[in-house]
Amino acid sequence: MSQPAATPELPFLGPSASSDGAAGAADAAAGVSRWADIHGPVHYLDFGGPARGPLIVGVHGLAGSAVNWAAIAPLLTSRCRVLALDLAGHGLTRSGRRRTDVQANRLLLDGFLELVAATPVILMGNSMGGMISLLEAGAAPGRVSGLILVDPALPFVPARPDLLVAIVFAAGGLPGLGTALLRSVHRLPAEAIVSSTLALCCEVPARVPAGVIAQHVAVARERAGFAEAGRDMAIATRSVIVTAGPGGHAYRQGIAQLSCPVLLLHGERDRLVPVSAARAAARAHPSWSLVVLPGIGHVPELEAPSECADAILSWLDSSGRPAAQAATRSRTPTGGASIRRLARRWRTSDGR
Repeated sequence: MSQPAATPELPFLGPSASSDGAAGAADAAAGVSRWADIHGPVHYLDFGGPARGPLIVGVHGLAGSAVNWAAIAPLLTSRCRVLALDLAGHGLTRSGRRRTDVQANRLLLDGFLELVAATPVILMGNSMGGMISLLEAGAAPGRVSGLILVDPALPFVPARPDLLVAIVFAAGGLPGLGTALLRSVHRLPAEAIVSSTLALCCEVPARVPAGVIAQHVAVARERAGFAEAGRDMAIATRSVIVTAGPGGHAYRQGIAQLSCPVLLLHGERDRLVPVSAARAAARAHPSWSLVVLPGIGHVPELEAPSECADAILSWLDSSGRPAAQAATRSRTPTGGASIRRLARRWRTSDGR
């Protein structure tokens, strides 16, 4: 992985994709690969969209990456600007000296938001990414105008667990054993890693577009050279379990205090986070908008991107309108001094 070159330029000053015919359209659909320096290199994808449209930032789940949003992003960019980052220890963002637990990645997300926007954004988080988005909205409400939660890792509720999922999480969360197990998985061929992940997360993996699967395989191939990947994933797994489990009182209290608009999308056939958790959260927060997707698993953004996009765009025109309006204001920091201060703290590059 090449290190990004330092530059004082801020990203996000206009559409990212080329307008030169099919090549530009293909770039926009796949996302333009970019890099930021946030206490080390951070990879993200810029899917384009109107320069002054509402900014949506995608936050992937455990063992995921920015390409998890590759199927749905092109369905949103007619109206919204869409970015998605690789959290530390995920995708192409190596941990380096950074931790990979939930709280550390919440801080990384906070730095990314400071970098790309001068006004609040809408966070779109799946699974662990939904948890991190909820934590960020609670810790830094001025940065988040609204939340789109896609099968988020919510506080545990009484439910009959899927046996395979329970075994995987129990083993993955154990110190020593979890790291060894995840290291062995990391050594599998990239195609096998992606196939097994989709089999666990999707009700019907064949629904995921072939081109999007190819993007996931390409990321898995590059990650094959990251010796620290198993350790990083084990740390992240344990932190998700601790945060959502019976001892995660701070997480529960933070959710209870949220005031921004929330759209909760959940696959009815989710094996990792039961739909009962989403229904319980919606009952506890009547202002939240709940959409349950029949026959869909844990990653609706991959398995049912059209249905998810329709629900998101409808929400932006209704309960989510205040979030869209707040995320549409000019995002360029005003005044040379503020730009210089931001450039000193975070440096960005196209990295291409």
